[in-house]
Amino acid sequence: MLARFDESIMTGNVMIDEQHREIIEKINQLVNSCEQGREKVKAIKMLHYLADYADYHFAEEEKLQENIHYPGIMEHKLKHEDFRKAVQELFEMLEEEEGPSDRFVEAVHKNVTEWLYGHIKGFDVSVATYMHMNNVPDML
Repeated sequence: MLARFDESIMTGNVMIDEQHREIIEKINQLVNSCEQGREKVKAIKMLHYLADYADYHFAEEEKLQENIHYPGIMEHKLKHEDFRKAVQELFEMLEEEEGPSDRFVEAVHKNVTEWLYGHIKGFDVSVATYMHMNNVPDML
């Protein structure tokens, strides 16, 4: 099952929404690479690609939150760490297996895709709401 970017996960912040769209694309590329060839090396490469982009995105989000003095920034950073741990567990799962299994793809869905949807709908939308309620100009 591929991830989808739709209105339910839009924050209204152009930069953040575009980066979320890119993360979803990278998740789908990972899942597609797993389902098509079951090649361990390719799955590891795609997982690194996703992890690197997520790190970039998290840094951008956290910089934005610092700039607007968002009061929930520390909790938000902890949630980003949860994602990094989940990705590390996926790397470990790939190391233990001969290639990306159905179990691995299910773990990507549960620990990455579902986490991302929940995080955006809760934490990221709250940042956008804070910006809007405090008349913070879009920092872009």
